[in-house]
Amino acid sequence: MRLEVDITSKTFRNAAGEQHDVISGVAFALAAGEVGVLVGPSGCGKSTILRILAGLDPDFQGRVSRPAGARIGFVFQEPRLLPWRSVEENVRLVAPLADEAKLLALFEILELKAHRNHFPGELSLGLARRVALARAFAIEPEFLILDEPLASLDVALAARLRDEIAMLMGGRSMIALLVTHDVDDAVRLGDRLFLLSPRPARVLAELPIRTPRSARGDAEIAAIKLDIMRRINGDPAKRDAS
Repeated sequence: MRLEVDITSKTFRNAAGEQHDVISGVAFALAAGEVGVLVGPSGCGKSTILRILAGLDPDFQGRVSRPAGARIGFVFQEPRLLPWRSVEENVRLVAPLADEAKLLALFEILELKAHRNHFPGELSLGLARRVALARAFAIEPEFLILDEPLASLDVALAARLRDEIAMLMGGRSMIALLVTHDVDDAVRLGDRLFLLSPRPARVLAELPIRTPRSARGDAEIAAIKLDIMRRINGDPAKRDAS
């Protein structure tokens, strides 16, 4: 099972008829069991790439090859829960045949066990994001897409939810692709990082991380983050010398 992406161009026209380039060359591949991360500045086209890969936006130049018939789990930037349905109903809506034991385990990991009968209006943003994750994982996806799943959360809550996402992805042989502008999240969750330029997006560099997520120490994480910042911003030593 493999995802192959080669988006050569993506443009759109605004209401005034002006053409805007969104993507100008994004190519990469991911195998089953790998977590890829698109890292780039806000507005560079990361979410557009995800919509193309999910099949929601066919208007682009290039080629996307997904595993035939793969179940796709999509976690959007906003939780997008149905307000008139409970937490459990929101999850079961997409996975009506979900095994009760597996669903209970999923709720345990995501700290939702006590909230199964609550409605979205009763939830904090952190809990709503957990429900969105539960909904995506409940279908046992073969291709998981996560668009800024930790956005707008405080540091402590984001770190806890990041650990829960890592736990859920760890035991599954699926392709996963995460979008973030947070380098720390990228390094702690990803196996293969794709650094994107400002719009129109193109891949500046591809960085594989060989060490398993659970074995990455603080020193290695700090070194990878420094390497990323140097690649994005340029080597400060070279700038100073010039």
